[in-house]
Amino acid sequence: MEKQITLAGTTAPRVPTAEQIARAPKVLLHDHLDGGLRPETIVELAADCGYEGLPTTDPVELGVWFREAADSGSLERYLETFAHTCAVMQTREALVRVAADCAEDLAADGVVYAEVRYAPEQHLEAGLTLDEVVEAVNEGFRLGEANARARGHRIRVGTLLTAMRHAARSQEIAELANRHRDRGVVGFDIAGAEAGHPPTRHQAAFDYLKGENNHFTIHAGEAFGLPSIWEAVQCCGADRLGHGVRIVDDITVGEDGRVELGRLAAYVRDKRVPLEMCPTSNLQTGAAASYAEHPIGLLAGLKFRVTVNTDNRLMSGTSMSREFGHLVDAFGYTLGDMEWFTVNAMKSAFLPFDERLAMINDVIKPGYAELKAEWLFGPRG
Repeated sequence: MEKQITLAGTTAPRVPTAEQIARAPKVLLHDHLDGGLRPETIVELAADCGYEGLPTTDPVELGVWFREAADSGSLERYLETFAHTCAVMQTREALVRVAADCAEDLAADGVVYAEVRYAPEQHLEAGLTLDEVVEAVNEGFRLGEANARARGHRIRVGTLLTAMRHAARSQEIAELANRHRDRGVVGFDIAGAEAGHPPTRHQAAFDYLKGENNHFTIHAGEAFGLPSIWEAVQCCGADRLGHGVRIVDDITVGEDGRVELGRLAAYVRDKRVPLEMCPTSNLQTGAAASYAEHPIGLLAGLKFRVTVNTDNRLMSGTSMSREFGHLVDAFGYTLGDMEWFTVNAMKSAFLPFDERLAMINDVIKPGYAELKAEWLFGPRG
């Protein structure tokens, strides 16, 4: 991270403006498809399929309702909001539209690469098969990418297939992810309430994926503590940790500011295990009290492989630009810091190495270099 030090006759690193944050190239690794719908899309899809369970059919009011319902401090209550979004995502046409909207919205926010996750098993109520769900979502993302290009935005989207940790379909979903791995699916995930549902319950699925040389991330260390992280890393072999915020429980900061890492925290840092951090979502679920107190500041300062993510854009009323804006306000991060987070994310993406390297060298670094140089050509004085 950049140090805020100014020598005589030099210029201190500049805190980016909101407009620069919006234009900066960003990489998103942790975003839920069913947590990012546009309120107006929900209303229209509900009318199309006859779903009458929405608390309101006014798009503005509905957006507010989702944010307020999610802002409860409870992960379990937070997850309840997904009943409404999943209810309107049960047909091929609905899935195509939601995925296309997602790609367009992310691209408009400056995201150049995204991995968006969803649970195929939650979209079978209207008779779709698991494979048909995956094909519809992939079709939607390709459509959204094309629509974004037509508007002057470039984005590439891969999908992660999620198994619900309280259910018993993880092996089936892992095989589904492997079957579609060359057609838009880049990896696997498990999600849902952590307490009482340890990741090792799905050990067979993870062993299968490792045997197939496939990638997976695991939601761990969000609402539950170090045992969940330990199991995800040491037993299951996760490539990344979804959230992982509770790794700070294994870090001690003394009154003199001296920091001591426990064995698990040191291992996660030494092994460069990526942490998919979602600041606003963590505030809503009670994992952090404020942006300034969010562990991301400490973990980034200690050079953990930290990434910045949205989790659920609808429920959190957020975007990648808003997430970075909050961190800039809380920690004084510069464009150089934003670039560090973004390169971290691209290094950790489930893409082939040469493609990750090209995105870093040909898209991300040039984008930040241009933004960092803008002050040289502005008004002087």
